[in-house]
Amino acid sequence: MNVPVLEIGGSHLTAALVSLEGLRVVRSRRFHLEPDVSSAAFVATMLEGAAWIDVPAGSTWGVAVPGPFEYDTGVGRYAGVGKFESLNGFDVRQALVTGLAQTPGQVVFLNDADSFGLGEYAAGAAKGFTRAVCLTLGTGVGSAFVADGVSMSAGPGVPPDGEAHFIVWGGAELEETVSRRAIRRAYAEKTGENLDVHEIAALVRRGTSPAIELWNHTFRALGEALSPYVRDFGAEVLVLGGSVAGSFDLIEAPLRKGLARDVVLRAAVDTEHAPLIGAAVYAVTTA
Repeated sequence: MNVPVLEIGGSHLTAALVSLEGLRVVRSRRFHLEPDVSSAAFVATMLEGAAWIDVPAGSTWGVAVPGPFEYDTGVGRYAGVGKFESLNGFDVRQALVTGLAQTPGQVVFLNDADSFGLGEYAAGAAKGFTRAVCLTLGTGVGSAFVADGVSMSAGPGVPPDGEAHFIVWGGAELEETVSRRAIRRAYAEKTGENLDVHEIAALVRRGTSPAIELWNHTFRALGEALSPYVRDFGAEVLVLGGSVAGSFDLIEAPLRKGLARDVVLRAAVDTEHAPLIGAAVYAVTTA
């Protein structure tokens, strides 16, 4: 069975066809989106991507979208968040259903971080575990708390709505310490140099002291912030994806020190395709 999927990020839309038999992406294509895109331009890009997939009428679609979003109704709620403001109150589901020549059957929406976590759980680094915490580290901190193949939004060890960025560490939300902008800001304050995260990571590899100090502090802090949640959720594995997690080999040691508990740490197997697979799996199990 092949499932059509759309995955929407802050600067892109990916259209894909996912095989459930092999839990693999049959084909995919990436389209550019600006965060300040108009609703008309957004719909045009979405329909171009959806038409490219070319599936029969009546197909069940999975659509992964960042929040704030009403996932049950398909309506955007992007007010004052610096992205997709034109979609605030906009019915994305209706635009997709009415805009395609081959009318979709059910259209199922889910959070993009949840789609990543479900994809890694089904076919990636969390496969074979019962309970997993999956994080995407980049412009922010995305998260999925997955138990028995279900992304949890409440319960022991689960932050509000399952979103780790609500976790407070050092008197501020976690993104003020661990995100790309936070790491860049902290390094600039420490050294006066404006470097990106991959450049700071390169300095860590070369043994540069200020970079090592900041790096170890940042990811030990991540471990300390997550530790009670990992414990109370009963997580067996913690998976890291996203652009920052590309330096997982440098992150693992300070992160483990902060966690101070026995949990498997793994880098995501496929940060690009995991959200597509997760959206497909969610669509057919929810529809």
